Amino acid sequence: MRHLASALSISIALALTGCATSAQGPQTSGRDALTSSISADSLRGHLSFLSSDLLEGRGTPSRGVDLAAEYIAAQFRRAGLEAAGDDGYFQTANWQYAKRSPQDIALTVTAGGKTMTLDGTGASANFVDSVTLARTPAVFMTWQAALDDPDKANGKVLVVPAAAIPGAGAALQAKLKSKPALIVLIDRERRQARTQGGWLIDPSVAVAKGGAPVVLVHAADAATALEQGGATVAAKIVAPEIAPTKLRNVIGVLRGSDPALKSTYVMLSAHYDHLGIRDGEIFNGANDDGSGTVSVIEIAASMAAQKERPRRSIVFVALFGEELGLLGSRYYAKHPVFPLKDTVMNLNLEQLGRTDDSEGPQLRSATMTGFDYSTVGTTLQRAGEQTGIRFWKHPTNSDRYFARSDNQALADAGVPAHTLCVAFGFPDYHGKDDTWDKVDYDNLASVNRMIAVALQDIANDPAKPAWTAVPNAAKYRAAAAALQSSK
Repeated sequence: MRHLASALSISIALALTGCATSAQGPQTSGRDALTSSISADSLRGHLSFLSSDLLEGRGTPSRGVDLAAEYIAAQFRRAGLEAAGDDGYFQTANWQYAKRSPQDIALTVTAGGKTMTLDGTGASANFVDSVTLARTPAVFMTWQAALDDPDKANGKVLVVPAAAIPGAGAALQAKLKSKPALIVLIDRERRQARTQGGWLIDPSVAVAKGGAPVVLVHAADAATALEQGGATVAAKIVAPEIAPTKLRNVIGVLRGSDPALKSTYVMLSAHYDHLGIRDGEIFNGANDDGSGTVSVIEIAASMAAQKERPRRSIVFVALFGEELGLLGSRYYAKHPVFPLKDTVMNLNLEQLGRTDDSEGPQLRSATMTGFDYSTVGTTLQRAGEQTGIRFWKHPTNSDRYFARSDNQALADAGVPAHTLCVAFGFPDYHGKDDTWDKVDYDNLASVNRMIAVALQDIANDPAKPAWTAVPNAAKYRAAAAALQSSK
């Protein structure tokens, strides 16, 4: 009897072990199928097209960026994602495009007995009215001095350095205490030049009235003369031509399998625009952010090909106009296709392809903005351990860059949202040499595998990601509470 009982116990133990192995097997094989379907060659193929000269740098708006949108939609269609826009896969923003010809701008700078007249190649002006200004003294001030002094620039031309972010002129207009006749931003690098030859107008945003018009000076000799002081400025600027234009986010959804959780959404995004053509050079934007865009395409195809759908729905989004001030993500946040209160997380992808970080090589490594602001980082760390990727927090850039990419709009609404990257800085950032041949595709595929695993885990977990108690996340926790209490 004792031998029979022992044999029976061993048999039961073996059966249980077999069951456990069997239960673990499909999960492991399912994850292996997910990660193995992500291909370096596939990523290379997508990126060599999206960052080719044919697409002319994907400026917004342009023929090239429209070609990119059509290509992304075709890949979503090929993967079998459900179209989620108002026009198939496209979420359409009906905006306006204003444009001046070079001869429509005449800005005359006189200093040290020398007179320089700039047209639209050396200066730009993104306002809708015409301006005529007689010769007027110019005063050069730092931003802080201009904001602090209520009288010095009254009736004069206020000259200030350009800030590094789009929209600096409007921000200065809103805060100024003085009343200059004209504001000139020194912008040699064209950081503020919104689009080649024109700029976008969101018709839903009222045009500010009463502020001094803002002109950007790009010509180096005129900029130096204005900075040295003692200059005068005259201007004659013609009103622009304004025409309607369509801007498009590209959106596809992989519907979840759980009866309850499929009505909640995990969002993976990247911006597909870049800088277009500047001074006759094509800025291809392979790493920024072609690498993020092709990663969204590749991960979407991999997840859609799996036999078992994740429990939550996953939304894949390619965003327009990030380079012009996070336009596509801000538009989505104002006009969400899926309710924001049911969107449990947004992971945005930027600059994943280059490993030659300005601080040193980043192989099999990834980082994230707002690294410890939410519990998303914990899931990504676990996925990194499973896929051989070091997922780490940059001591300064993680917090510094949180508000500088497309995650910000959803974070402001209360949705846990972050931007994941490999290199915060790389040698060809916003340069004409950010080309597809410089991308490390094997490394890009490895990082994609980590993202896919983390995305699947979040989509299958009944518990939602949440903002943490770190001080920098306080306003986002408050926004999340307000979002969930809203009807």
